[in-house]
Amino acid sequence: MNINTRPKKKIWNGNVRDAALSILMEINDHQAYSNLLLHRTIEKYGIETKDRGLLTELTYGTLQHRMTLDYYLEPFVRGKLDGWVRELLRLSLYQIVYLTKIPPHAVVHEAVEIAKRRGHKRIAPTVNGILRSVLRKGVRSLDEMQDGTLKTSIETSHPEWLIKRWNEQFGEEDAAIMAHENNHPAAMTIRVNTAKTTPDEVIALLESEGVEVRKGEVVPECIISDSGNPANTQAYKKGLITIQDESSMLPVLALDLSPGMRVLDMCAAPGGKTTHIAEKMNDKGEVFAHDLHEHKLKLIEANATRLGLTSIKALSGDSRKLTELYELSSFDRILVDAPCSGLGVIRRKPEIKYNKTQADFDALTSIQSDLLDTARELIKTDGVIVYSTCTVEYAENQGMVERFLVRHTDMEKIPLPQLTGNEKLAIEDNTLQVLPQHFGSDGFFVAAFRKKSK
Repeated sequence: MNINTRPKKKIWNGNVRDAALSILMEINDHQAYSNLLLHRTIEKYGIETKDRGLLTELTYGTLQHRMTLDYYLEPFVRGKLDGWVRELLRLSLYQIVYLTKIPPHAVVHEAVEIAKRRGHKRIAPTVNGILRSVLRKGVRSLDEMQDGTLKTSIETSHPEWLIKRWNEQFGEEDAAIMAHENNHPAAMTIRVNTAKTTPDEVIALLESEGVEVRKGEVVPECIISDSGNPANTQAYKKGLITIQDESSMLPVLALDLSPGMRVLDMCAAPGGKTTHIAEKMNDKGEVFAHDLHEHKLKLIEANATRLGLTSIKALSGDSRKLTELYELSSFDRILVDAPCSGLGVIRRKPEIKYNKTQADFDALTSIQSDLLDTARELIKTDGVIVYSTCTVEYAENQGMVERFLVRHTDMEKIPLPQLTGNEKLAIEDNTLQVLPQHFGSDGFFVAAFRKKSK
């Protein structure tokens, strides 16, 4: 069997599975981000509201379990398959194995129809034959594999090199738990705009609109939504809430802010932490929000406007060169929420685990170091820098902290007073490393530094 044809690009309007296939192909061919493609494809394909949940499920589920699906497919495939045909088979097999409410014969029929529309006339029988063989014989068990790194890799669909790396950093048990956790859907978490309202008032307002919510796990202004869409509520439209992961609220708490401060957010877009900073200061003070990409400033400004915050000024440019723009030692607080490998947000962007290579870490740590060095020059004596990432990678986290302190003896690592006292926050040596299994949130790292008096 040698299927090697270019798929036709004709859009099948309203067809959820064909739309999901388009997203998977784009991610595989161009390393595009799933969350961005999802919104674009909904519009492009005219996917109805009632079908959007299924499109999300098909896209993320197939991505999350890609390596497991390939393990299941392997005995049924002879010869080479073109990339889009393999994606179609993965998508179909995901429905057969993981989505019990969809009849298997309906999955096969739909896959064959897509194959007919997209490919050469010989492809549809091939797809039909493979999937009917799967239905007849069933998929092989993962229990056939010996316990170890390779089995964890295949059953959780994480590259073996990544599992080995996590085994060394966290131990085999925690590494395996984290890999499994990455395949569970992320919770919908909300940050309350405390410059305007309180969590209790927002809970009452959301529940009156049919959204089931509860208090957050670790952040006082966080609320977790168990049902409904908070972004469609009056609370959202009135600027009382922001959709944000609970872990990513922690760095702003670590800044230990007060009204009237002068604060710099060095990597600000889309503005979630920037607006949180302004809220924590009751919108009294100055918040300078920088991002490398000028087109992203509109996101920061739009968020600030919706939330009714006026203390934020958004600017573009390379934040490693901000000493050319600002006076040295001129900020009370600086947030360095650095570009990183993103290994803490795999469940939101499953493609990350397939696209990253070990070589990526070196380039990222160089940027992170430069950002911290610039922040040190701009922070006042006794001022605080908070360094954070959405990764679980040692070189970008604890290793970065250690190297920064070696380079700069006038900086000291300080405790995280706003974060201590919660047993779900694993603070060790005055740094916080959140793993996805700790409280069902994204993996995140937080450390704080103070510039010592000379």
